[in-house]
Amino acid sequence: MAKGYEIFTEMEQHLLNDEKPSLYLEQLMENRWFIETYPLTLLGDLRKVEQSPVHHPEGSVWKHTLLVVDLAAEGRHLSENSRIFMWSALLHDLGKAHTTRIRRGKITAYDHDKHGAVLASAFLKEFTDDDEFVRKVSQMVRWHMQILFVVKHLPFADIDNMIQEVSPGEIALLSLCDRLGRGNMNEKTRQEELENMKFFLQKCQRHLNGKLVKK
Repeated sequence: MAKGYEIFTEMEQHLLNDEKPSLYLEQLMENRWFIETYPLTLLGDLRKVEQSPVHHPEGSVWKHTLLVVDLAAEGRHLSENSRIFMWSALLHDLGKAHTTRIRRGKITAYDHDKHGAVLASAFLKEFTDDDEFVRKVSQMVRWHMQILFVVKHLPFADIDNMIQEVSPGEIALLSLCDRLGRGNMNEKTRQEELENMKFFLQKCQRHLNGKLVKK
């Protein structure tokens, strides 16, 4: 898959250097070869996956992903590893293509974080044998929903296991891009999401401190 590898390296350069990687990614989606070639089809499939108009008025998962990637590009200089961070932003919602359902009249995507971690790993393994890189991106995808779960006190919150695999700061940065990468965002909502990020990081710090005390 020589051509696929060339696309992968080209994508990476745009993810790491463009002010708005979405412009390049949108062009790729116009290429029939791109949307029909595995594992690139995993991205192409996102164009057809609709989301709740209440929580995602921007539309499809792909449109959401483009918004998230551009926000991530704005903040990649704050990341511990911009390569891992940017690929995580691009692949964070791969699982929605397999988990999106209409339940009681609502569009849901339960466990898309867990499914997405598996798919992100499969995607990257087609292009690289850097197992550590693949594992770290997969872990970022796996835990990217934790801010929402922690802030809303949902049973899916699992800080103890999360902090064993990823940096809370990295997850907070990715999750903030995810939360802000939606349509009709205003300043009030942005401030609320920033406060949620602070709350999440404080909770993570308390868990970390608790583990140090136990030791």
